[in-house]
Amino acid sequence: MEYHERKRWLFFGLPFTFTKYHLRDDMITINKGLFKTTEDDCYMYKVQDVKLTRTLAEKMVGVGTITCFTGDSTDPQLVLKHIKKSKEIKEYILRASEEARLKRRTVNMLDIGSGDMSDMDNY
Repeated sequence: MEYHERKRWLFFGLPFTFTKYHLRDDMITINKGLFKTTEDDCYMYKVQDVKLTRTLAEKMVGVGTITCFTGDSTDPQLVLKHIKKSKEIKEYILRASEEARLKRRTVNMLDIGSGDMSDMDNY
């Protein structure tokens, strides 16, 4: 599944900006600009967490802002501003990033121990 979205104005949610978001099963791509364009990519397996925020104005026009917290060195936070279907896209990113991590066998494991640091001298 793929999503192609544009950043929108909060004025009636119109897509009159030059920022495009392309979401695929393996990568998120953000294209910005008209005269000077930049393209930023992030592999799905690097996405660690996703946050959806919707202000009152965003709710009124039916858009939302998604923040992806990544392990990417160039962009630790990818922000997809004012996009339609924001809740559906957030769920897609969470599902696709988990599948990509399992496929690449890069699942992060956290050691949540007892918190007793006195045992660390033995290692």
